[in-house]
Amino acid sequence: MTDLTFDGKVAIITGAGGGLGKSHALELARRGARIVVNDLGGSVDGTGDSSSAAQLVVDEITAAGGEAVADHNSVATAEGGAAIVRSAVDAFGTVDILINNAGILRDKTFHNMTPDMVKPVLDVHLLGAFNVTQPAWLIMRDKNYGRIVNTSSNSGLLGNFGQANYGAAKLGLVGFTRVLANEGRKRNIKVNAIAPVARTRMTEDLLGPLGDKLDPSQVTPTVVYLAHEDVPVSGEVYSTAGGVVARYFIGLTEGWVKDGHSAEDVRDNFEQIRDEDGYIVPDDPSGELGKLLKLLTS
Repeated sequence: MTDLTFDGKVAIITGAGGGLGKSHALELARRGARIVVNDLGGSVDGTGDSSSAAQLVVDEITAAGGEAVADHNSVATAEGGAAIVRSAVDAFGTVDILINNAGILRDKTFHNMTPDMVKPVLDVHLLGAFNVTQPAWLIMRDKNYGRIVNTSSNSGLLGNFGQANYGAAKLGLVGFTRVLANEGRKRNIKVNAIAPVARTRMTEDLLGPLGDKLDPSQVTPTVVYLAHEDVPVSGEVYSTAGGVVARYFIGLTEGWVKDGHSAEDVRDNFEQIRDEDGYIVPDDPSGELGKLLKLLTS
């Protein structure tokens, strides 16, 4: 099998000044991609800014013979998202790959969570993906090619104590991924997501001794494949951590049916409703509608 290369491809990576984003940037550059290293240079909670983080990654790429430019715009506004894509076009003429990786944390138990802990997290994670993806999407549609990798989290897929803001944003990115996968299918735009577990400055205080086995470089190979022209799937979510790669999926149980049923009927048949035997994994809402049609007309 041949190596996966990215010669001539242009990749934007948000939040690439350190951690996962930096790892992705270095590896894609090593494989021939030209990189826009976006990073506002703020702290873990999103405050402050510094141009040094992105530039240091650019310097590392160029020292190794690659091509890269730094971008310091914020993903949290539509203007910032457009400016990030414009950096790619100005430097390299186009954009082929977008990795939405920028993120912040403002954790607190829900009853103590204040609006200033909610909106910035949604703005960076969820709206940030909207803000950067839309101007990139227009370019990808015109050229009938694109690869997008969104960064979700098991905090959204499974729920994590003290992260109602973060979890809501991260599960929102799964819905975003699946919609764009459907909309991009006819234009050769493939959109997938990862739910990584890795030691970064956002997680190092949470992982304890396990963090030693969870280097960000262990996540990057999955991202590289999902960003490659040969990737066969779209709309899927992959867990990746410490060398383990697995697929998350949304399953729908076979369920139970009775026309005109009551709340008591739901109670009395709840175990059958929840029974996971015979589940399906629909690609989109039409998959569920097909199941309903079959059940309701049988």
